[in-house]
Amino acid sequence: MGVKIDINRIARDQFILVDNQPYKVVSYEHVKPGKGQAFVRVKAKNMITGNVTEFTFKSSDSIELADFEQRFMNYSYTDGTYYYFLDTNTYETFAVPAEAMEHEAQFLKEGMQVVVFLDRGNPIGIELPKHEIYEVIETEPGFKGDTATNTLKPAKIETGAVVQVPLFINVGDKIKVDTEKGTYIERVNK
Repeated sequence: MGVKIDINRIARDQFILVDNQPYKVVSYEHVKPGKGQAFVRVKAKNMITGNVTEFTFKSSDSIELADFEQRFMNYSYTDGTYYYFLDTNTYETFAVPAEAMEHEAQFLKEGMQVVVFLDRGNPIGIELPKHEIYEVIETEPGFKGDTATNTLKPAKIETGAVVQVPLFINVGDKIKVDTEKGTYIERVNK
C-alpha cells in the first residue's frame, strides 16, 4: 500500500492511485463555492490506457500516491503496437504499449533517453525530456525580414510531428521544442 496524502497537497506530475489504477496528475484546481464544502477537481492521465479523466474530491479526502519505479532508458524502435526501450545498465529491453504513449510517441527519436515508469516491473508509460532539439524536414520557405511579426507556419520535424514555427525557420534548421506542449521554443545553431 502506498503513502496517503491530504488531497489539498496534490501537485502536478504526481502519481496517484484511483480505483487501483495508476494516474499522473495533469492539472488540479481547488474550488471554494459560496455555499457548500470546498473541493478539488483533478485531471489525471491513466498510465495504462492513456485516457485523461477528471475526478472531484472533497477537501477533507486523502489520496494514495502510486509507487512507481522510474528508470532512465534509451528508445530503440517501435513495431506499431509497442515502443521498445533499452535499460543501459542491465541491457534489458522493455515494451511500452502504444496506447499509453499517444502524445509522447510523436516526439520520440531513436536513442533518446527517457524516463520509463514501471508498475510492479511492468512498463506503463514514459516521460520525455522537457525540451528536445529536432531538425525541420518540411516547411514553407522563409524570407529575409520575416522576423518582425508573430505569424507562425507549420513545420514537420524529423519524428513526423508538426510544430508551429516562426516564418524565418527553414528546412534543415534545428529547433528546440517543448515536448510536453508540442510548441516551438527557439532556433538552435548547432
